[in-house]
Amino acid sequence: MRYWLLKSEPSSWSWQDQLARGDAGEGWDGVRNHQASNNMKAMEIGDLAFFYHSVNEKQIVGIVEVIELYHPDPTDKNGRFGMVTVRAVKSMTKPVTLADIKADDRLQDMSLVRQARLSVTPVSQPQWEIILEKGATGL
Repeated sequence: MRYWLLKSEPSSWSWQDQLARGDAGEGWDGVRNHQASNNMKAMEIGDLAFFYHSVNEKQIVGIVEVIELYHPDPTDKNGRFGMVTVRAVKSMTKPVTLADIKADDRLQDMSLVRQARLSVTPVSQPQWEIILEKGATGL
């Protein structure tokens, strides 16, 4: 299993929207960056990802699971980009802010810190466990 972080602007697609989709999940569409797209291509069924509210909130608010592999994104009229489908697994007990992550020396190599604009990034297992601990969220 691999771990990831998916960024979303809460005004476009929020954690509450994701929760409302239930087990059907939702396609993670609209990604138009090749590196982020390649990260989605590497995802496997059952991989887990942090759901990160970007823009004003800048915090991890939940965990999603990949339930459908990379497939065409119907919002891409050029047909160059795809998406995965994810379903909500669990809300963070305590949201983990970007400031919390940046303040922790153990997380300085995290893609969220190093490549702040990238919307889909890998998370190492140690980073995953540290953030779960910070969020008081067990799986």
